[in-house]
Amino acid sequence: MEKFIEFMKRNYKSLVVVAVLSALLWGFIPFKKQVDGDKDKMLMELLTFVLDKGHYAPIKLDDDFSKKAYASYIESLDPTKRFFLQADIEEFQAYETSIDDMLEEKDLTFFNLTYSRLLKRMDESKKLYAAILSKPLNFNENETLDVNYEKIPFAASPAELEVRWKKQLKYALLSTITDKEDLEKEKKEKETTYVPKSFETLETEARKTTKENLDNNFSFIAELTREDWFSVFLNAIVTQFDPHTYYFSPEDKDKFDVSMSGKFEGIGARLSKKNDAVEVVELISGGPAWRGKQLEQGDVIIKVGQGNEEPVEISGMRLDDVIKKIKGPKGTVVKLTVKKVDGGIKVVTITRDEVETEETFAKSAVVEKDGKKFGIIYLPKFYISFENKQNRDAFKDVALEVERLKEANVQGIVMDLRDNGGGSLETVVKMTGLFIEKGPVVQVKGAGRTPDVLPDNDPKVQWSGPLVVMVNNYSASASEIFAAAIQDYRRGIIIGSKQTYGKGTVQNVFELNQFVRGNQFGDLGALKATTQKFYRINGGSTQLEGVKSDIVLPDRFSFMETGEKDEKSAMPWDKIDPAKYELVSSGFAPQIERSKQRILANAQFQLIEENAKWINDRKEDYVVHLNYNDFKKEFADIEQQTKKFKALQNYKNNLTFASLPYEQELFKADDLLKQKRERWHEELAKDVYVEEALHVASDLTIKDVKALVKTTKKKKTKQIAASH
Repeated sequence: MEKFIEFMKRNYKSLVVVAVLSALLWGFIPFKKQVDGDKDKMLMELLTFVLDKGHYAPIKLDDDFSKKAYASYIESLDPTKRFFLQADIEEFQAYETSIDDMLEEKDLTFFNLTYSRLLKRMDESKKLYAAILSKPLNFNENETLDVNYEKIPFAASPAELEVRWKKQLKYALLSTITDKEDLEKEKKEKETTYVPKSFETLETEARKTTKENLDNNFSFIAELTREDWFSVFLNAIVTQFDPHTYYFSPEDKDKFDVSMSGKFEGIGARLSKKNDAVEVVELISGGPAWRGKQLEQGDVIIKVGQGNEEPVEISGMRLDDVIKKIKGPKGTVVKLTVKKVDGGIKVVTITRDEVETEETFAKSAVVEKDGKKFGIIYLPKFYISFENKQNRDAFKDVALEVERLKEANVQGIVMDLRDNGGGSLETVVKMTGLFIEKGPVVQVKGAGRTPDVLPDNDPKVQWSGPLVVMVNNYSASASEIFAAAIQDYRRGIIIGSKQTYGKGTVQNVFELNQFVRGNQFGDLGALKATTQKFYRINGGSTQLEGVKSDIVLPDRFSFMETGEKDEKSAMPWDKIDPAKYELVSSGFAPQIERSKQRILANAQFQLIEENAKWINDRKEDYVVHLNYNDFKKEFADIEQQTKKFKALQNYKNNLTFASLPYEQELFKADDLLKQKRERWHEELAKDVYVEEALHVASDLTIKDVKALVKTTKKKKTKQIAASH
């Protein structure tokens, strides 16, 4: 998910912070030519200092901090507990409370120990799995595998570690064998004379494929440099300050810059690492994965294959390495084996392409419902070009779409901010001003400073009619600022997940090279550090709590751990004094109640709720069967149980969405744009959430708009809003 853009890089106060830090650092950083190894020590000193002086809430470096950093580091090195032995951990624990001291003394002993031991254990593991896979395994034993890696202990001995590897390999083999059996069954159904391969043949093929996959994985690991592993160590330290503070090595900083540019060649999917799994968290509109209609948010990627090559299992692989495998030149093919949300396994073939930034821009559509016309504006992020203010930005684009919708005589507007991960603060403040008279939009507070109230100073209200804002668990940062302001002013209704993501902080990127005079170390990379917090105009922070929807819609992921509140080192929620602002309306109690009654009576929402509970019931099931018959039965049972939920994919709301006239003219010369919009309209026509948002917008039109939106000057009573 895209995080809040570091607008402070262009903000005066942040430049002052950087200048002050530079002046302080230049007072003690040595300028003599350095010897090998001193770069690591310099980074330890530099990061510690910048965090102490520049972070919003620097934490005390003590034994408690050391224990947390230690636990995070060990988990990063061996998340599935397939390398280290308990004896290794006992040796490492001598340093568990000493990381704070090692930072102060620039002591690399602990890192050097873990780095060398990890390489040794990985080399041993490579020999271990090769030996296990050299002969057939017995799938008739009544064995199980516990995949709750966070809870299981490290292996007590090499023999126990071998058993663990054997069970893990059996699980991988069973998955591959059953996939191959399904393919053999399909071939037999298509060609009755076809003789399916025997179990023994499929098992041999599976062992060969699995070994090749592991060899590839270990080859990727072998390519990692000491600098890569040292970055892992540093990030185990800096992320204790908060989840969004992060050290970028020079290579990672380049990737970060590319990601911020919004243009690359690949499949167009954003991925996230959860424990040992890689999950699809977003499909970029217009990208190859989005066009293919097979991959969806929540899918877990199990294997990656290049063209016609055998797919590679990615279990235990770093996210960066998985992304490297999935990305590739335009026109090449990648095959992803994914585990769907309902537990089914599917192979998705995608031809890589250039992911166009055009589809990250705002777009709108019109729809008729109950004899009334409504507009929907989809905004994937609050974008802006800091380098060239003449370029497109979300504020100007949304303002233009609003004007076009007004010309189309719509009677209500739905702003769709689902999955919008944030963007520019400047943009969201100005955009909020399209819907309110001038007044405060958000409060921003630096450490030890009084809050700055950022207002919309333009008294013009571009849209004073009914407004519904759609959000979900992944609406973050700037999206939360917009939704919070609309809610606090009682300007519109917020509808969606129980709450938004809950990221109420802003980060600033510090280029570390600027702090070192006469730098003899080469590129030092960058530190992204939290420097400020956001607060609603009602005084409450969006941190952790996010924005609670006025109307909560059932969600398949409602019981899953998502959002800032589930991050171990998340900063706390707090509140400050509210700003002074004027309520737009008395509220929307009747419309909210009508929506709640519709939701309760809606069969599709009932099925979504049932699906969410079923997924929740299964999420604690960490034990898998390694007996062939039990394994097959378990997945057959899952397939049977999920049949009823497949109806969720076939829902249609019987609404017809269309592009505005200006866009229909563009279609004549741009067939690809036409295809993209038609695909979007198809998705809207199957979206029960959009349908309910339009019901709510229609309810709002029942009343006189002037009663809901006070544009009259007859009565203006200044008031301080209570916490929402």
